[in-house]
Amino acid sequence: MSSARRFVLAATLAFAGQAVMSSVVPQARAQEAAAVLTPADRGWLARIEDQLNTVTTLQARFRQVAPDRAVTNGTVWLSRPGKMRFEYDKPSPLLLVASGGKVVFRDSQLDQTTEIPQERTPLGLLLGSHVAFSGPVTVTGFSHQGGFIHVTVVRTASPGDGSLTLVFREAPLALVSWTVLDAQGRQTEVSLSDIRPGAPAPASLFVLPRGG
Repeated sequence: MSSARRFVLAATLAFAGQAVMSSVVPQARAQEAAAVLTPADRGWLARIEDQLNTVTTLQARFRQVAPDRAVTNGTVWLSRPGKMRFEYDKPSPLLLVASGGKVVFRDSQLDQTTEIPQERTPLGLLLGSHVAFSGPVTVTGFSHQGGFIHVTVVRTASPGDGSLTLVFREAPLALVSWTVLDAQGRQTEVSLSDIRPGAPAPASLFVLPRGG
């Protein structure tokens, strides 16, 4: 797999916990502790959960900055529970589709397809039938300033695998970007624009790509 393709795959798996990471986990990160949250912080988290749980379909433009600072753009569709599509602008040959409990990444130029169980990717947080910042997910960081809210989370069972920082605009409350930090310290950023909650998301968008 080329380095550019690895960067894109890591970035598109950035939605809910971590992708498949190295088994060698830095000890300090493996012991990452839960954030100390004030009642106001918990109130914002509850509002964010409610907002995310009201979204059943969504379409938006995305801008992705890989660890090597390479920039790609495209369109993302969401259909909860369980479905998402990242379609990269041409001439990029890349496509990622989540559906049926799988995440499938297709590079038509290399004629290669990568399939990963959805539960092993970051997509679970946003694609589950109910979004919650508890149980399988631990909040390790929270800040609220300048009209934006930053929430950093890890998988409770494997915190050393990596973290996901979600960024929400305060008014109106909406997810606008996220950053993934993987177990090797590589950072990938994704930002959204032209966000359209409730946009049509036909089933044909979420047919899993094949080949390779």
